[in-house]
Amino acid sequence: MFSFVLSQSYTLWKDAAGIAGNIFAFGLFVSPIPTFRRIMRNKSTEHFSGLPYIYALLNCLLSAWYGTPSMSSDNLLVTTVNSIGAVFQITYISMFIIYAEKAKKLRMLGLLLAVFGLFAVIVAGSLRISDFNVRHLLIGCLSSASLVSMFASPLFVINLVIRTRSVEFMPFYLSLSTFLMSSAFFLYGICNFDPFVYVPNGIGTILGIVQLALFFYYKNTSREASREPLIVSYT
Repeated sequence: MFSFVLSQSYTLWKDAAGIAGNIFAFGLFVSPIPTFRRIMRNKSTEHFSGLPYIYALLNCLLSAWYGTPSMSSDNLLVTTVNSIGAVFQITYISMFIIYAEKAKKLRMLGLLLAVFGLFAVIVAGSLRISDFNVRHLLIGCLSSASLVSMFASPLFVINLVIRTRSVEFMPFYLSLSTFLMSSAFFLYGICNFDPFVYVPNGIGTILGIVQLALFFYYKNTSREASREPLIVSYT
């Protein structure tokens, strides 16, 4: 009886955390909209980089595939949120390609095709593996590595914030959405006993806390009041 109640409790918390993660992720997905309003208004991508959207698309595709019943058990909420995220990223990348200069346009188009090609190879290859545990381990590792790399990308911004003592390029709502989504899916992974979900999202939660702490520490010295989620290239 006690084990049944405990199991039901875990299921309830898992579903609640997964639904919350989907909601918080939507806030993260729509955060670049002001940036693309600016791009459309100026009819130019200026010095913005499209690479974060390429990385985010690859992560969403891999994570969505990992969440399917063919790759893991009881992770459909991971598939739903990342499927929606993939649609957003494809939309952003398409708009970026439309307004980018010719050289940047060709580069982004090539990267987009490379992402789809790589994902197709991963899907086809994983379906040829008959052992479920091997499939689960392989795609789990790939999706976790992709998610960690996406969460680690703001380290460039963190370094910029510390160097310039300005939070201009680290908008509050983007950092908050990242922290809330990571925290929710960290709890979801814990309740589902899935290290491929809770480990990368645990790292994302820690990085989200760092970003929020830096924001509140440096916000009074920021030289820019705008909180548009500007994604710029530091390469």
